[in-house]
Amino acid sequence: MSQSDPTDHALAAIASILDQPEPHREPEKSEVEETPTAPALVEAEGYSKVGPGPMASIRFKWTVRREDNGDYYVDETIGDGSHPIVSGPMSGDAAIKLVDDRESDALQRFEQLKSEMTGRSAAMNLVRKDDGEM
Repeated sequence: MSQSDPTDHALAAIASILDQPEPHREPEKSEVEETPTAPALVEAEGYSKVGPGPMASIRFKWTVRREDNGDYYVDETIGDGSHPIVSGPMSGDAAIKLVDDRESDALQRFEQLKSEMTGRSAAMNLVRKDDGEM
């Protein structure tokens, strides 16, 4: 290696950056933290989550909408072209909680199903090995 090797220069620059102590910074505050008394309609209207899954055509989606009278509804759809199943009327906080709960339940069911499928696949591989198949 020669003394003017660019790799040496790059490594030296990285080392000098890593050797410097980080300046003390205050954690950034999000907009939600700065306005804890924001009305529910700002947070709830348009709030949306999408469930897990490998195919968009069978994936659940939950979206909060607000009617003119101030009531909130949650539209639950499967895929892009389905008609929504509507829950409501409810408060904005209740609508957000419903969306979060439904998404959490869907994720839990998806993980359980995925685990069962993985377990069955592993069991089938063991059976094949016992039968002498590879």
